[in-house]
Order: sequence, then structure tokens, then C-alpha cells
Amino acid sequence: MAPTTIHLRAETKPLERRSPLSPASAKALLDAGYILRVERSADRIYEDKEYEAVGAEMVPAGTWVNAPTDHIILGLKEISDGDSPLPHPYIHFQHCYKKQDGWADALSRYARGNGVLYDLEFLVDPSGRRVAAFGYWAGYSGTAIAMLSWAHQVLHPGTPQGSVPVFDSAPKLVEYVKAALAPAVAANNGELPRAIVIGALGRCGNGARDLCQAIGLPKDHILAWDLAETKKGGPFKEIATSDIFVNCVYLGALRIPPFVTFESLAEAGDERRLRVICDVSCDPNSENNPIPVYSTYSSFIHPTVPVKQTVENPELRVIAIDHLPTLVARESSDEFSSLLLPSLLTLKDRDTEGVWTRAQQTFKDRVKELPASN
Repeated sequence: MAPTTIHLRAETKPLERRSPLSPASAKALLDAGYILRVERSADRIYEDKEYEAVGAEMVPAGTWVNAPTDHIILGLKEISDGDSPLPHPYIHFQHCYKKQDGWADALSRYARGNGVLYDLEFLVDPSGRRVAAFGYWAGYSGTAIAMLSWAHQVLHPGTPQGSVPVFDSAPKLVEYVKAALAPAVAANNGELPRAIVIGALGRCGNGARDLCQAIGLPKDHILAWDLAETKKGGPFKEIATSDIFVNCVYLGALRIPPFVTFESLAEAGDERRLRVICDVSCDPNSENNPIPVYSTYSSFIHPTVPVKQTVENPELRVIAIDHLPTLVARESSDEFSSLLLPSLLTLKDRDTEGVWTRAQQTFKDRVKELPASN
């Protein structure tokens, strides 16, 4: 049997620095007999020379398009918009299985090209748990940006927050957040922000709580909620009366009562302190979105979007960035790659029972839901 070839493509999403494959994982695949081709990228957190050092074949960016159709195309974020059929096996996040905006057009490209999408979000073990996720660092990064947004609003009310820099390490991020908070806390009568984290016991919630602790937020300033606290169903007044709300709940197929609404914000009246919502789960276009006070994404360049239908005292803004962990790209890529590696090592046997056949069946099931016009 010929060796299996994996082609790691360069990311095209602006400011995306992460990779699903670290140089260490690349070496493990090469040692296991896989052929590995890596597209050159000046933006990736790992330098080209790190892959070259372990023996990967380096190829120009974008060459995956013309690769033999049996080569497995590995990436992170969705393939750029287009209409051309996609004929390869692909591994990446496509964000179309929950019928997000444009889902049918995106998914139909694989169906028309006889390709297969192994969506990273839907690589699961027999119990249905994801084999690899960026959840911890998404919660960590999102909460950091929420703290920066709170500080900006306190110091510069009514002025949109500027772009968020990226960092070489998580400790550098923590230093930056602490420095930004200091003058805002002073201007806020010495009072630190109070945060509520929903989904606090999962990977994402753990990251959010760890960031809060890393910057020195006292425990009594962190309201950590999970299933026990939310089972009664929202909306929850405690969100409106906190300064920052971080949503870490994974959005599944079932609709849940909204956590916060325009009405619940208005009902809080003078008790409303809420200035920042960070929706780490970030599915604003889903009908199941439990935060129906916004409907668009933000970005590292424009990190917040305003909630315009609320009273502007205080101003309320939402962070909805769909690639938060790139803020600390090396730590998040190292962790994700190590979690994904055991599954990647079984790619040569992907047609047998396992994580890949489950992902392929999910793909087939979603394709059956495509409208006839696609």
C-alpha cells in the first residue's frame, strides 16, 4: 500500500496564526511513515524552518488546490469563499453543519466535487466527546479581550475599541491585560470588574476562570455557572448586574432559553452594570444562539460590536471573534496539535471504524439535508 500523503495548507484568514499541526506532530507523522507536505507561510506561528528541520517537504502556499485528489488536505479555518467543486479529503473547521449563514453553498462544494469534509468540530470519540478542541485557550483569550474592552469603556466611553494585538505567549498577554486594567480600576473608584462565566466547568470555562485568576480578580468577583445554575432556564438577571459576561456554552442542536435578551437588560434598570459580552461560543447566525442581542461577528481589528437597542448607560458591546485562540497561537496550537495527533496517526486506516468514519457519516448526513438547488 502506498504511503498516505498529508498536505498542510497555509491559512488565508486574516490574523490567523494557528496551525493544527505542530513541528513535533509533523515529525511523529513522518516517523510513522506518512508523507507530509507543508505549505510555506510567513503568518503561521511555527516558522517554515521548524518543519524543514523535522524532514517535511516544503511547498508554495496555495498548491493544495492542484494536489492529487487522494492527498489529504489539512487546515484549520474554512476554505475561502468560492464556487469551485472540492475533490479531496479535507480536514478543517468549516462552520456549516449547524446551518450557519451560507452553509448550503459551502457544503455543496464538497458534494459536487466528490470530496469529503472531516470537520474538526465533529471529530469525536465513541462517547461523542471531541478528540481535539481549542476551548481552553478560546475561553482564556476571549476573557482577556473582555477585560481590555471593559477597561477601554471605562476610560474612553462612547469610543470604539481599537485593534487587539497578538502575543508571543500567554504570560505576555496577562502582563498586557494587567497594565490596561490598572488605570481603569483607578477611574472606577478602585473597583475591579465583576464577571459571570456560564459553562464554567468545561474546557472553555476553565480557560476563562484561569485568565480571571491570572490577572488577580478575586474569587468573589467571578460568578462561575454551569448546568446546575442554568437548568431553570434564562434570561438571568445576574448577567445584567455583572460587568462582564463570558459565554462558554457549546451550542448544540437543541434550542435553549436565551441567557440574556433586550427585555432582561431593560428590566434590570439602574442595576444593570453589564458593559461587555464575550460570546466565546460565537454562533451569532444560529437560530439557537442563546445571546440574541447581536447577529454579526467582530474581529481582532474591530473587536466589539455595539448592542444598539439598549440604554447607553452603560454602553454595551459584544465580542464575537471566531478564532480567539490565535491571540496566543503557540500555546493553543501546541495543545490542539497534541490532542489531534493520535487521530491523525490513524488516517491511513480512515475507512475502517473509528473517528474518521464517524466524521464521514456526519458529513454524509449533512449533505442529505442540502436543498435540491445545491
